[in-house]
Amino acid sequence: MQLEDLIRMPRTIEQTGIELGLLVDLTLKHFYDGGIFDLRQIADRMALAGSAMESILDILCKDSKLEILSADNKSAGVRYQLTDLGHSEAKYAFLSSAYIGRVPITINHYRQLVAAQSVFNNTLSKEQLKADFADIIIEEHLLDQLGPALHSGRAILVYGPAGSGKTFICKRFARSLGDPVHLPYAICVGREIIQFFDPLIHHPIYAVNEKVNYQFHAQTDNRLILCDRPVAISGGELTMESLELQYDTMRRFNQAPIQLKANNGIYIVDDLGRQRISVIDLLNRWIVPMEEHVDYLTLGTGQHFPVPFDVVLMFSTNIDPLELVDEAFLRRLGYKIKFSAIHKTAYKAIWNAVCADKGIQLEEGVFEQVLNLYEAKHRLFMPCQPRDLLEMALNIARFNNQDVVTNENMLLAWNTYFIDFLVKDG
Repeated sequence: MQLEDLIRMPRTIEQTGIELGLLVDLTLKHFYDGGIFDLRQIADRMALAGSAMESILDILCKDSKLEILSADNKSAGVRYQLTDLGHSEAKYAFLSSAYIGRVPITINHYRQLVAAQSVFNNTLSKEQLKADFADIIIEEHLLDQLGPALHSGRAILVYGPAGSGKTFICKRFARSLGDPVHLPYAICVGREIIQFFDPLIHHPIYAVNEKVNYQFHAQTDNRLILCDRPVAISGGELTMESLELQYDTMRRFNQAPIQLKANNGIYIVDDLGRQRISVIDLLNRWIVPMEEHVDYLTLGTGQHFPVPFDVVLMFSTNIDPLELVDEAFLRRLGYKIKFSAIHKTAYKAIWNAVCADKGIQLEEGVFEQVLNLYEAKHRLFMPCQPRDLLEMALNIARFNNQDVVTNENMLLAWNTYFIDFLVKDG
């Protein structure tokens, strides 16, 4: 099915694909929560077309669960409110699920939506990638390796010392994934609702509460939110349980796991080897999704169902990969890309870019002093260090009411930033 068909506003109850009982319960809960609404107001809250919403209201009125009130000077027509029977039914609906938000889309609709917007549908040339990273100082050989990997459909392992820019560069690849995507607010499997939209991962092209997102006669399905391609990151806090549906016992509906929220985008497992689960167990969890691009989730009812795994899966670590798993397992990961220290010229370019970006004025000889310190301490140049050192030195200068970063400021910043282990006598 074409994307334009999948994002078209459903005009009837049948076109939503949602069970009538679920729509009725959700409508009752909205009225219980908000009181009195006219047709336009309740349609906006539920993100439905007026024609579909009107059919639901007619059913509730016929069943004596809603009553009609006359219009007032603030309404766009007649108004509706719960009857005593409606109040009772709404309370009962809340016992089943406290979800109150936009009408969800069906799991089948979601599968088709993900496929139509697949992150692997795009092709990327070296020229496009270089343009996307024009404002970033990055070694060209990394672009030559990461570019082909991005839309390959295979997992990517990036490794190298701390501070070599692994996570920063991986996150920036989101700009090379293609056009924005339409994401659901919620998904339903039968009558079970899964909260999908997460503002920490999903960044709308426009604010979620803007009127354009609730247009009464809009052609686009208002149950969907146009967002940048998702970038989800898990670090040392990752557990096996967080990769499964999370049932909220208080509100009685499910939260989507992070890899589901990352569909059509990037999922970065950062600090591989520092999670509270073993690397082998974690990677075993991804074998089927990596190879088949399908994941399997289980509802609290025990129902097992497939979901798309349309994700650029990236693992990042500063541990030697051969200390984590054997070579046979590493072959499953597809691309292995090493990040390392940078050359002095690249370091200087980053340094100058940070100074220009933050308007930092330096006393004469500050940069040369830093180069001398690197040489004396036998330290490698890492791409994160210019920004860190300059920001710390700038903070020190401001603390001393100075407009210019001095050599003394930078030396203090250096001694604060780096750790030199003391060697005890004897």
